[in-house]
This record gives sequence, C-alpha cells and structure tokens, in this order.
Amino acid sequence: MVVAIFFASLIVPLAGAEQVALARYVADIPNSLPTPMLPSLALVPVLLIPALSLAFVGLVQGAGISASVPNPDGSTPDASGDFVGQGVAGIVAGLFQGMPVASSMSATSLVIAAGARSRLANIFAGVVIALSIVFFGRLVGAIAMPALAGLLIVIGFRTFKLSQMTGVWKTGLTQQIVMLLTFIACLLMPLQYAVLIGVGLAVLLYVIQQSNRVQVVAWRVEPGQYPLEVEPPKEVPGGQVTILVPYGSLFFAAAPVFNEQLPMVTENSRHAVVILRLRGETELGSTFLDVLSRYSQALRSQESLLMLVGVAPSVRRQLERTGMLRSLGRENVFLSDSLVGQGLEEAVDAAEAWIAARSVGT
Repeated sequence: MVVAIFFASLIVPLAGAEQVALARYVADIPNSLPTPMLPSLALVPVLLIPALSLAFVGLVQGAGISASVPNPDGSTPDASGDFVGQGVAGIVAGLFQGMPVASSMSATSLVIAAGARSRLANIFAGVVIALSIVFFGRLVGAIAMPALAGLLIVIGFRTFKLSQMTGVWKTGLTQQIVMLLTFIACLLMPLQYAVLIGVGLAVLLYVIQQSNRVQVVAWRVEPGQYPLEVEPPKEVPGGQVTILVPYGSLFFAAAPVFNEQLPMVTENSRHAVVILRLRGETELGSTFLDVLSRYSQALRSQESLLMLVGVAPSVRRQLERTGMLRSLGRENVFLSDSLVGQGLEEAVDAAEAWIAARSVGT
C-alpha cells in the first residue's frame, strides 16, 4: 500500500496534473518534530463535548478491537490496560501539539496485513514516521490526496464485516434501532455528536427495556420438595407465609413496575408474613428502598411482617445506613451464604413461628 501511494503520487508531477490536491495543501508539514507546548485552558469549554465524544469513540473502539483481534498466542489483550495506554498517549500528544488518537480497526488491519506480529510494530511505525518527517518532510507533503483517499477506501472496505452487521441486526430490536439511528446521525452531523447520540440512545433504550422486564413470582415451598413457581396472589393472604421472588434488574426505573406487581395489603392481610428473596442483588437504589419501606409499613398496619432473604452484605449495609434495618427488625433480615436455600428455610421457620404465636395470642 505504501508503494501504491508513492507511485500514485509520483504520477501527479510527471503528468503535470497541477490541480490535484497534495498533502501540503491541507497542512504545512515541517522538517522537524513538534515541540512541547502547554494547551490553552480557554479552549476547554469549546472542546469539552468533542473530547467526551472522542473518549467514547476511543474506549469503544479499543474494547472492540481487543476482543476481536487476539494476541498471536491466542490470549485476549487487557482492555483496562489499553484504556490506560490510550489516556496516557492522549495526554502526551496534547502536550506536543498533537491530536488525540485511539485504537483503529483500519490501522490494526493494515499493520496485520503488513506482517505485524506484536505491539512493537506500532512503535516501529512511529519511529519511521518521525524520521520521515525530519528527513523527508517536503516529500511527505507531495503525497497526492486522492492516493490517500484510495488507501482509506480500501482499508474501509476490508474492515466492513457484513456478517458482524447481520449478527447485530439479528440480536434484537434495541440493537437495530441504535445501529440505524447512529448510522443516520453519522451521515447528517459531525462524528462526535453522532457518537454521543448513539451512546445516549443505547443507554435510554436499555433503561426502558430493563425497567419493563421486572417480574415478581411466588414460590410455594413444601417439605422435601423443590420450590414451585406460581402467580403471586392479588392480595396478601392473612395468617400465611407468602414467598416473593423478583426477576430482573431492581434499579430505580424498575421500582414502579416492581411495586405494581406486589400483592395488595388489605384488611384481610392480618398476621401474615411476606418473604422477599433478594439473592443476587448487590445494591438497591433509594427508590426501591422507598418501595420496600412503604410496603413494610402497610404490612405493619395490618399487624403483618416483611422479611428479606438472601441479602448481600453490601445491601445489609445499605439497610443499616438508611435506618431500614431497624424498622424491619434485624431478626427479619437473613443474609445470603454459599448454601443456597438455607436462609429461605430459616426465614420460613421464623415466619411460621411468628404467625403461630399471633394465632395463640388471638
């Protein structure tokens, strides 16, 4: 490809094509390396959004290339280490009047096609470019822009993976919408804003999708049998133990959906115990905690009880910091452990004993 650019650029002066754009028409290429210079802080407000967009582009491309282009030994590169490298390179480039760069699938494909076998190829390429600018800066400026455009077209065509695009399309409606709108945005507006739109749209659709996927089911547990999943009752039955298990993400946007699926607390819900299984949840949002607090108060108004089972230590600390552990009762919160089902069994025994004590009292 380098040879092709050289001969294509050589044809321009030989053919006397003076109207063909050259690299020196776009930028002045000196015969020296850039000197260090502190950036102007006055440009921070103007460059903040483009910089954020470039950061998204760089991180997404870096993670994608690391996953799709394994090392020669078959191992996958460390994405976190790549992110650190990109950040350091961006800072150093800014201090030397350079532009921020990131991982590039086209450049990766180019160096691999040229025979690169390790990261040393990028360092070697940088040294060659630096020497070329110092000793052949004027000749570099004579490169024909159509030759560079042809190189980019070839590389872009090689990196276009129809199978990957088809795979994304078949994944689901959310991926289809994000891919189409991001593609259209890239054609109609600057890349940095198109990337922000794509990222924001993906986050928004994910939140909407996850908030509607919360499902609450009831478990019917019989001695010596596996739990049986059934529809939760419309109302909390009085004098009984009701085990509820939520499926899906319990972040703030899903809290209203979760609240609507909880059995209603009525006047017939006296002396009942509702056990909520939270195994697998490592953090609960304030909105979800408010739902639990209101539901616990509604149960207590009918002399009933709410118990939490499978609570992670991090969630228990949240309950303690917010004061919910005290209002629920420490004895009504059962931590999760490696023995799956032990905490639920202990909670059911405690709930049945609590109901039996109230029945004797009445």
